[in-house]
Amino acid sequence: MNKRDLIKAVAEKLGTTAAESEKSVTAVLDSMVESLKGGNNITIFGFGSFAVKERKERKGVNPVNRSSITIPSKKVIKFRSTILDEK
Repeated sequence: MNKRDLIKAVAEKLGTTAAESEKSVTAVLDSMVESLKGGNNITIFGFGSFAVKERKERKGVNPVNRSSITIPSKKVIKFRSTILDEK
């Protein structure tokens, strides 16, 4: 499912137009992005959690010439589903 499919599904469930649903979906996603950029974790009970993690610097190999390179550290978003954990 992509963003367009999500907007369409929300519009159908709520009985609203796609334009109104797009505003809602975009507002929610923008708020989540801002929170994650600020270093905050997000937990949506009954769905899952998003957390910002620091990936450490590590050694790698350049696939073009097989030389050793250092891959710099960076922040990544990890998602953990609580839907799949429920039985």
